Amino acid sequence: MFTELNSILNTSPDKISQGELTVISERRCDASFLIHHFLSFYLRARCKVCFLGLAQSFSHYNAVSQRLGVSLVQAKEKGQLVFLEGLQESIAHLIPREGNAGSDALNFLRDPARGLQSLFELVRDSCSGPAAAPGPEEEWGPPVLLVDDLSVLLSLGVSVGAVLDFSHYCRATVCSQLQGNVVMLVHCEEEEDDADDEGAEQLLRGLTHQCTLTLQVQGLPTGYCRDIHGQMEVCWRRRQPDGQQRLRKLFQYKVHDKGASFFARGTSSAVL
Repeated sequence: MFTELNSILNTSPDKISQGELTVISERRCDASFLIHHFLSFYLRARCKVCFLGLAQSFSHYNAVSQRLGVSLVQAKEKGQLVFLEGLQESIAHLIPREGNAGSDALNFLRDPARGLQSLFELVRDSCSGPAAAPGPEEEWGPPVLLVDDLSVLLSLGVSVGAVLDFSHYCRATVCSQLQGNVVMLVHCEEEEDDADDEGAEQLLRGLTHQCTLTLQVQGLPTGYCRDIHGQMEVCWRRRQPDGQQRLRKLFQYKVHDKGASFFARGTSSAVL
């Protein structure tokens, strides 16, 4: 968990917002440090977390989380964390072996006509399940859905429209119905003639219209720098009596072994 980022977003494990969709985008860099931050943040906030890990293995996420002071193994054992290991599940469906048929969550890999309904049902059931936590008179906080990375579904043959429908139903269920939060990461390349990247751009534009907060992470325009790893634009979308207001802040950042430092570059605001 990165305390400097909490300060920028004006939040803490003791004071979390509810009903928000946060979209993280990455270009020419790796923004997974933000996924690790939100994962440790919400677990510390005692939220019930459903994590769709489509980009890395459980052991990878657990190793990083341990450096941030959180054990995913213990969170799973307590029932606080529901984790879908997308890499392992994809292999189980694409290369079926006896005794390892894979879960129904990714059954669209065998039957594309099924779409993402089973994946959504996993999210719905995980987030709306029992809220009881171990210990007397304790309950988990509001549910949270984390997805790393949503654009992987495009690489697996899912259409942009189907992924946007999936995100819409997740937001309606988790954010609106259950008053929880959703955090999704999308990877975008720079090649304009790349069909997959064109789909990722469409996906990102669609998600941006739905979200309340975007974290756009990219490499420095000037190229590699040893002391600065990239820049992050934070954009809040807030509804005001006279219309929707957008506030932007630009930061440079450097990722450390157990945290990250952020350096403000400037601010601007515009009423839409």
